[in-house]
Amino acid sequence: MAFMEKPPARKVLLDDTVPLTAAVEASQSLQSHTEYIIRVQRGISAENSWQIVRRYSDFDLLNNSLQITGLSLPLPPKKLIGNMDREFIAERQKGLQNYLNVIMANHVLSNCELLKKFLDPNNYSANYTEIALQQVSMFFRSEPKWEVVEPLKDIGWRIRKKYFLMKIKNQPKERLVLSWADLGPDKYLSDKDFQCLIKLLPSCVHPYIYRVTFATASESSALLIRTFNDKGTLKDLIYKAKPKDPFLKKYCNPKKTQGLELQQIKTYGRQILEVLKFLHDKGFPYGHLHAANVMLDGNTCRLLDLENSLLGLPSFYRSYFTQFRKINTLESVDVHCFGHLLYEMTYGRPPDSVPVDSFPPASSMAVVAVLESTLSCEACKNGMPTVSRLLQMPLFSDVLLTTSEKPQFKIPTKLREALRIAKECIEKRLTEEQKQIHQHRRLTRAQSHHGSEEERKRRKILARKKSKRSAVENSEEQPVKHSNANNSGSGASSPLTSPSSPTPPSTAGLSSALPPPPPPPPPPPPPAGPSPGTEMPAPPLPQAVNGVNRGALLSSIQNFQKGTLRKAKTCDHSAPKIG
Repeated sequence: MAFMEKPPARKVLLDDTVPLTAAVEASQSLQSHTEYIIRVQRGISAENSWQIVRRYSDFDLLNNSLQITGLSLPLPPKKLIGNMDREFIAERQKGLQNYLNVIMANHVLSNCELLKKFLDPNNYSANYTEIALQQVSMFFRSEPKWEVVEPLKDIGWRIRKKYFLMKIKNQPKERLVLSWADLGPDKYLSDKDFQCLIKLLPSCVHPYIYRVTFATASESSALLIRTFNDKGTLKDLIYKAKPKDPFLKKYCNPKKTQGLELQQIKTYGRQILEVLKFLHDKGFPYGHLHAANVMLDGNTCRLLDLENSLLGLPSFYRSYFTQFRKINTLESVDVHCFGHLLYEMTYGRPPDSVPVDSFPPASSMAVVAVLESTLSCEACKNGMPTVSRLLQMPLFSDVLLTTSEKPQFKIPTKLREALRIAKECIEKRLTEEQKQIHQHRRLTRAQSHHGSEEERKRRKILARKKSKRSAVENSEEQPVKHSNANNSGSGASSPLTSPSSPTPPSTAGLSSALPPPPPPPPPPPPPAGPSPGTEMPAPPLPQAVNGVNRGALLSSIQNFQKGTLRKAKTCDHSAPKIG
């Protein structure tokens, strides 16, 4: 096959789910307009940041593109007169910051291609639809029986995954959908193992897995063909959406949503758990469960996009579970994502935030029990239950599944080992990212506490107490210094130095108390003892700790008495010897 025989050079693979943050740092006025300088950062590392310059017209263009969502976004209004005034520019800068904050707080908008291109044009400047068309065209050179009907523009949330409506030339009424996807940051399989596993997907038979008609891969991407389903996905059912509509239009701000009936929740939930258990038992990593990846076929749920984990694509909910260090395996990731899916099936919308502190009333307490085990603060802190444990819970244990299709997915032993190693690498990257986020969160809390008003007041009180204590110690040292000056005798004594480097008292008083030798005819040699006006060298004393050594030294000086000194013995050899 000629599909991508010469792939492009391996490039740095970005994780598109890592959140971008943006801060409008400053503005600069030119002759006819104002530019706003924005600091953009990817993830938690301040080193991974850059500056962009945007005009108000750029914000306006972005806002017009996001009108497809139907959201009312707080973009500051235009102003024709007085738009160069300093006060107006400062006020608009605050408004633009609030506008960006609202967009980035929305999980769907924060991952959309429009925002990525606006904030990170260097990494998202390519036309991914055109790239996908080129790759698909190369594939059709050797597979002429397929024909592209139309591109299904932006029906998915992924930036680097595109969809096309297909047909077979000799079966023009049958509709199929082709998905093409580039590699992701978690692709750890070798090129050979990767291509073999992709080609195995059509052989996977399971009553709750959506069948793959055709699959092939190159060293840099994969292409799969499935039957097009007019009914759409489980998310389309909940949001009352049309399958062909863009993702932002369908799910970002739906006008009508409806939670499912209890029996549907029980049946669909049991079916999804059964297929997750099947994949886990096969050692096949999934990690991509969400409502848009579950196809509805009558009253049956069928899982989509098994190829995502082989391609190394990041999960839709990755920015959620990277916050919790106990969700560190693909099995626990699937269980946590199942909690998101169950919440959406129950209430007709995703949770506002995770973990969930309290759950709204549901059709059954058994539903709330499962949600608490997967989305509550305690669950996220202590870890997820297993799929087998969820199947035993009252919500799903009494559901009877009737299917005649026997599951079948044979994976050779060599490929099973490759999958195991790749799974461990994916989990290792997840664990390292969770550790970095945890450390960053602790540092941020410490800095916030250190800079809080309460902490500043506490430090001021401690500083005042320390200052008072030092003043008291200094006042106690003054009488000691005065007494030392009176007891040291003549002015030959050295004064006391600072407490950090005390100096021993002079020995001049000792030498002046000795009787002088009789004057001999020849000049006498110098005496053995120290002469007046000199100081004996003394080893440096250790630095005082909490004033202990300094107090002992001052006490010794204050209690010094001359009478306790021993008299020195001298040998006078100056008299003439008579032989």
